[in-house]
Amino acid sequence: MKRSRKAVLVAALAIGFGRIAIASGHGPVFGLATPTNGKGGWSLDIGTMGRVGTAGSSVMERAMLSYGITQDIQISVSAPAVFTSAPLAPGRVTAMMPATGDYEALAAWRFQRRDTAVGSRIETTAYGGVILPGSQKPPGLIGQLHWAPGVLGMVVTGYASRGNYLWAGVGGMHFDESHGDRRPDMLMYSLVYGYRPKVLRKDYPHWDGRFFVEMNGEYSNRAQQDGLAVPGTNGGQVFIGPTTLWLYKNYGIEGGVQWPVYRNTGLQFERERYRFAIDFSYFF
Repeated sequence: MKRSRKAVLVAALAIGFGRIAIASGHGPVFGLATPTNGKGGWSLDIGTMGRVGTAGSSVMERAMLSYGITQDIQISVSAPAVFTSAPLAPGRVTAMMPATGDYEALAAWRFQRRDTAVGSRIETTAYGGVILPGSQKPPGLIGQLHWAPGVLGMVVTGYASRGNYLWAGVGGMHFDESHGDRRPDMLMYSLVYGYRPKVLRKDYPHWDGRFFVEMNGEYSNRAQQDGLAVPGTNGGQVFIGPTTLWLYKNYGIEGGVQWPVYRNTGLQFERERYRFAIDFSYFF
């Protein structure tokens, strides 16, 4: 009887830790990654992100709710709260949540996965979504335009193991026209390397930590106003920086900072000095 009770207890703990293990699939801060929530798994992310320019800064908070329909299909919705804004060049900043006043619905499909060894795999995930304009707009030309809905598409592939991670992704955003105005379309790409030291490769009740180096690039075309392309509103930039992710039970915290290594943005925009993001996650 005691052995049966122990077996039941072990099984219950295994199920509980299986739910907790959903958190181990969380990705990096800025770049694209392949993990999705497990089947029936929910996650709530509260993220604070900022872009610091030469004269002002944009700081905002976003909430994102995600649900795993299957272990390979996930849906997410996110909403913003903008605290301060600056006339910076268009930029998504984080792959899963935009640094704008838009509302967004995003679907993820991990359509390819191949296990290469115990705990190691190669996989590919596609993302698609819709963007709905919010009422909070930045100063400058972009904020003066009539905003319209847009669409978003991204794909990322890479390798993940217990100790190393490598993801490369690319995507784009396109906006509709409204009253002759259109926000710039944007091409995005990212490259992420992550390392999980042996001393941190532990399960609950220990902390699970990993470190990343993330590169993000963005290129946007010209904005359109009254049916005409506006000079000085196109260009691109590339950012790189360190980030870290820590998981404990069904909680997660991650954050990082990036600095520009290439900037060629239009004269209509303020130059960006660096960007940062902090995200708190709860898995249930």
